[in-house]
Amino acid sequence: MSEYDDVCVLLPTMNEAETVARVVTDFRDAGFEQVLVIDGRSTDETRSVAREAGARVVEQSGRGKGQAVREAVRDHVDASYVLMADADATYDAADAAAMLDPLLDGNADHVIGNRFADMRSGAMTRLNRIGNRVINLAFRAIHRKNYRDILSGYRAFTRESFERLHLTADGFGIETEMAVECVKNRLSVTVVPITYRERPGGSATNLHPIRDGGVIFLELYRKAKTNNPLFYFGSAGVASTASGAAMAAFVLYRYLAFGVSHEVIAVGAVGAIILGIQLLVFGVLADMIHSLHVEQIERYERSIDDRAAGRPSGTDGLEATEGRDSDARGAESTRREEPGDARD
Repeated sequence: MSEYDDVCVLLPTMNEAETVARVVTDFRDAGFEQVLVIDGRSTDETRSVAREAGARVVEQSGRGKGQAVREAVRDHVDASYVLMADADATYDAADAAAMLDPLLDGNADHVIGNRFADMRSGAMTRLNRIGNRVINLAFRAIHRKNYRDILSGYRAFTRESFERLHLTADGFGIETEMAVECVKNRLSVTVVPITYRERPGGSATNLHPIRDGGVIFLELYRKAKTNNPLFYFGSAGVASTASGAAMAAFVLYRYLAFGVSHEVIAVGAVGAIILGIQLLVFGVLADMIHSLHVEQIERYERSIDDRAAGRPSGTDGLEATEGRDSDARGAESTRREEPGDARD
């Protein structure tokens, strides 16, 4: 019996016939009997090659990596733990034990493999490296967590924690969305250094840096609405106010220098400044509401933990105090009524 009997290796694929057999074999040699390949309707021999290598293969009903991951975990995974990797042979199966240890020890709900810890030569283009760094900095600024490599496709998580995530992204934005949802749901996240290798010759990437990078940035900004509303509304407010101020400066300069008035632009400038200020105020109010919401959730969770441990929670203690006060008032009332009863 293997120590990884309750672990399923999940490999989303799309035209990975050149590498999928090697990846499946590496994970099976590392002791993983459950290897699930969910294929996005590949036009090459990906499915047949994966089956021959010993993987269980299913064809996803939709398209995109995000949809594949959601469908696989929801409908095809019975194991308590999931180890997710790409099928392009860029990740090392030898890192699987380090990825799973925090989960199996109960120290984490979600594990992210940090590719920058040991990135081999040629594994990532300069453009992709810069883009990854910028996205990670943006994530840290917006969501106030440093996961070092939120775009990593090498992840491990419990199925129970995955079910708590509200995931909607269909494409490569799934990794970003998972990181954001981990922050939102306050899951315990551990970052593990891993090796990231160059794709073997003959295999082509499905990633389009400009298009997918734009999708990831939009996903980061969209998710800030619930995690950091001050940034979400405040950034739009600053942009609107700045554009209004620039238009107002242009109108003022033209009027003072040449005596030419631009009434339409002036009206637009005033409108942009007012809108920007309103967005900033709304961002501050939304941030206050969000902080109160988080505080209430923390109190609720502490109350649940106290009850599970058999300790009186703050609410229970208040109820007990009120009960004792009520009993005391009742006893005092009884004592006052006794003399009257005796006279009767």
